Parts: sequence; structure tokens; C-alpha cells
Amino acid sequence: MPETMRAIRLTGPVAPDGLIVSTVPVPDVGPDHVRIRVRAFGVNESEVTSRRGESGPDFSFPRILGIEAVGVVDAVGDGVDFAPGQKVATMMGGLGRSIDGSYAEYTVVHAADVIPFHTDLGWDVVGALPEMLQTAHGSLTTGLGVKAGQTILIHGGTSTVGLTAIAIAHLLGATVIATTRSTANAELLSRVGADHALIDDETLPEAVRAIAPSGIDGALEFVGAPALLNMLSVIRPGGVACFVGALSDEWTIRDFDPFTIPSGVRLTSYAGEARDLPAEALDQYLRAIEGGVMNIVIGSTGDGLEKVADAHRYLEARHQPGKYVIVLP
Repeated sequence: MPETMRAIRLTGPVAPDGLIVSTVPVPDVGPDHVRIRVRAFGVNESEVTSRRGESGPDFSFPRILGIEAVGVVDAVGDGVDFAPGQKVATMMGGLGRSIDGSYAEYTVVHAADVIPFHTDLGWDVVGALPEMLQTAHGSLTTGLGVKAGQTILIHGGTSTVGLTAIAIAHLLGATVIATTRSTANAELLSRVGADHALIDDETLPEAVRAIAPSGIDGALEFVGAPALLNMLSVIRPGGVACFVGALSDEWTIRDFDPFTIPSGVRLTSYAGEARDLPAEALDQYLRAIEGGVMNIVIGSTGDGLEKVADAHRYLEARHQPGKYVIVLP
């Protein structure tokens, strides 16, 4: 086992050009923990925020960024049942925020945050999945409790998690309405599973009511907190609006009056962890992707840690929908 590894370790805020590969010690593995040889990881908006030094109090420098990874088990601590060589995924659990993350050849995480899997899909595909699947699956199941036959709205459908939520909701048998601000993306929404692709403008509530006059069963909000008011207005009594994220960086509603929530409509939020994506659910999605019945959108891939800076530039420029995946040798 080598004593050192290649990683991107930041000591403070930097521009993308500051995401420089260096040599650092390989992390030790303690009781109840797993050391993973990282083979791929997706690059996320939250990592751009952390790199700029704009994250919340759970983040601190110095830090190796990266909130998700896929790879193989390299070593385990006492009390862990995983076997060396086993394919695993990990995400959240403080990864890349309060503990060092996946922008490295090895990362150490708590065993509770490790999900085993079996697939012949390439690392470039599997690397896109952990955070997207966990958030989309959790928000649809824990947040909305979606069931076959229901009508669900995905507000912010061209985000990486939004696209994944469309695909999962379609797989689960829901009728899916998804939004985009660009007509050019309507075909993409349909391709991943949206039954209705709507333009996100001032006519959106009217367009949703034209599809579901009695109201929809649920909505996932990815655009921003102020947009929840429109979402609540198109949900039937007993339906649910679930706040998941804020692409607009608007996380609060100014002067919010709870009585603006229509009577009988429920409002919740979702911010989950790795344990919200059970191994059996991950396996179901992997089989669906292998079989071509579930479409995952990958925007671009890069080989090696040297491409992480390009990934951050890609996210900041918002070139196209889909995940940017880094694959390591």
C-alpha cells in the first residue's frame, strides 16, 4: 500500500485554476470505516460553492472536496463487513465538507454511508449516479411518497437531480410534468421520461391546471423557495410540495405567511443521506439503466484529477444539462 496519493487539497478559497493536484498521505482507516479506492465521481454545484469559500458552517478548510464517489473497497476497519475489491458507492455524510472527500485516489468514510453494488456499467456512468440517485429517490419516496398513477411536477427539470427525478418518477409509474426555461430542452425532458414538458414562465400555473384541473398530487421544487407559492397553488388537497434545492440560490421566502398554503395541501422538504438510497433501490436503478428503460444524462466526462478544474468551469458556465463525471485510472 502506498503511503501517499494524488489529491486536490485546498487550504482556502480559490478560482478553478487553483484546483491543483498535489501529493498527500493516504488516509488511515479506523473502526467502522471503509477506505475506498476512488474510480469516479460526479462534480456538484455545492463543491463549486465550497471551493469559493461560500459554504455553511459544516464546511472548513483545509479540505479535499467531493461529496460523492464510486470505487472499490481498499481496506476496512474493525466492525465492517465489506470485503476488499467490492464495488461501492458513497455520498453525503459530511464527505468533502466536514471530512475529506473524493477529489483523491482514496477516501475514507463511515461504513453506514457506503452502498455496495454490482454492475457491468462503466465507471463513467456509475460515477454520475450516487448523489443524483440519492436525492431524486429520497425526495420522491420520502418527500412525496409517490405512487403509480399519480401526477407529479418537477420544477427545475433540467438540473441534474431534476432529470434524474423525472426518470425515476416515470419508472415508478407516475405521470410526470417537468419544466424548463428553454424550448430547446423540451425534447430532453421528454426523452428522460416527462409526459409533459412546460416552459417555466408566468403562464406555468395555468399550463399545469390545463393538464390536471383538479390539481396535481405532488411537486418537487428545485428552482428556489419563492417558487413554492406557485407550486402550492396547483396541488390538490392532500397533495404535497417538497422543497429540495434552490438553483436560483433563493433559500427563503420573505415575509412568508403560512396561510398562503392552500387548505389541506402539505408542504415539506428533503435533505437526505446515503442511507436513504438502500442497496436494493440502487440495484433496481442500475438494472433499469442497463436495460435501457431509465435514461441518465451525462453532460461530459474527464479523465484524471487534472480535469476537475474544467468541470468547475463547466458548472459555472452551465454549458448544457447533465452531470460532469471525473474518471480515475
